Amino acid sequence: MRLNFDPAVNIAVKAARRAASIINQAANQLELLNVESKAPNDFVTEVDRAAETAIIDILREAFPEHGILAEESGRSGVEDGRGAEYVWMIDPLDGTTNFIHGFPQYAVSIALTRKGAPEHAVIFDPVSNELFTASRGRGAFMNDRRIRVSRRLRLSDALLGTGFPFRQFAHIDVYLSMFRELAQRSVGLRRAGAAALDLAYVASGRLDGFWEIGLSPWDMAAGALLIQEAGGFVADFDGEGNYLKSGNIVAGTPKVFTELLLTVQSCWNARTG
Repeated sequence: MRLNFDPAVNIAVKAARRAASIINQAANQLELLNVESKAPNDFVTEVDRAAETAIIDILREAFPEHGILAEESGRSGVEDGRGAEYVWMIDPLDGTTNFIHGFPQYAVSIALTRKGAPEHAVIFDPVSNELFTASRGRGAFMNDRRIRVSRRLRLSDALLGTGFPFRQFAHIDVYLSMFRELAQRSVGLRRAGAAALDLAYVASGRLDGFWEIGLSPWDMAAGALLIQEAGGFVADFDGEGNYLKSGNIVAGTPKVFTELLLTVQSCWNARTG
């Protein structure tokens, strides 16, 4: 039985399921999609926009005083979102590139932040019908079942998730140095293409750690809270809590996290330029 009954989570779940219905309907007609390029290797479809609109409509009806920070429409709400104590961070379709290729790894990600810190989180996988939820101090859940990070104690036993730099390649060399080191120090690396789901998989013990460079706050906010509420650690490359601003994130079980962070830091600090 799920212990989390916060109204904000219930509304976010409703919004995520509404978006998922739009996504699932479009998934059966991919050949009809109109795909636009926002930047090299960064795509948007009418499905992203329709799902985002559906989410925002539901959230605004329930919480008109809250700000919004969404991937496609940007900031809105109280003082354009900047002055609001509570701000919703929304990725209506994390893994758009996967979606338009029919690769079944994408999700809806919604987080409510208070003064910049995630308070509530919802990640919904429309393909597997898996719903991940969390509220600060109340634990993390998948389909109403309590989840915990894995019990892995060593990086050498860990299965890691990551994401390749695909929008900007300024850090490709340092990323490849991280990849090379961690490929040798872990049991394997996985790059599935949807950071929100990767983070949810760390929270549920399917992955033991995760790192990526250059993410947006809506990619990380919900997943980071899930991991923390599931007993894991999350930080930026300095070992601090500024990942939503820096876009650089390391996460994992408590023991794996320490080794993973040290390896990432060593490569990051050795970069030139």
